[in-house]
Amino acid sequence: MALKAKPLRVEHAYELVSREIEAQILTGSMRPGDQLPGEVEMASMFAVNRSTVREGIRRLECEGFVRRVSPRKMVVSIPRMAELASRQTRALSMLEVSFSELWNVVMETEPLAAELAARHADDNDLAALDAIHAALVAVEGEGHASAEIDTAFHSRIAEAGKNRVLQLAREPIGFLIFSGIDALIPEVPQAMSRQVVAHSHVIEAIRNRDPEGARDWMRRHIDDFKRGYVLAGLPLDAPIAGVAGKLVELGHDL
Repeated sequence: MALKAKPLRVEHAYELVSREIEAQILTGSMRPGDQLPGEVEMASMFAVNRSTVREGIRRLECEGFVRRVSPRKMVVSIPRMAELASRQTRALSMLEVSFSELWNVVMETEPLAAELAARHADDNDLAALDAIHAALVAVEGEGHASAEIDTAFHSRIAEAGKNRVLQLAREPIGFLIFSGIDALIPEVPQAMSRQVVAHSHVIEAIRNRDPEGARDWMRRHIDDFKRGYVLAGLPLDAPIAGVAGKLVELGHDL
């Protein structure tokens, strides 16, 4: 069998620097609040030049692993939920996961998120959900698609449930699957009104501290989303990245 050609990617030194620091953060060798050495000292530690260290630190700063507390002082920080989820969303997109794969998981995570929200949501959570729902009603009247609003709605419900593990687990999946609304609405216009109704029932159940009702309505909503996908003629088993591409590029600026 002949050897196949495959271009190899040579990593830049700054990537190796950032990866080593990130590894030490993730293993607990460095903890949130710990100060990083200065650039000159780190350049000596890694046997690289100062500009390489600076570029590696910039990468870690963009991903939320370090933050600047003064012009010359960097400390370890905890990446925001959105920053972590954004990386996972891109990974799922690269794996070319399908709507069906995502939907099977979302049918478990979203009802659980709604149930927890009904148990733990506070006044600020309810006010935020009401505002998001008002925005959805407004775009329904204009006939616009609502992927960003729908994604924000589901993310806010998860946040209201006060379970950070669930938030992080479901966030990248939600960003991919709910981006499908943009492709669905033009083909199934009635989906918008059904979306508004489902959201209103979920919010009401959360407001009434009704975990079973919140879970039930969320399951109906997610199941209805799949029916709309089928009615729109969108492929269930093809990579969803095609319809989700725009949202993935935007990351979490919702």
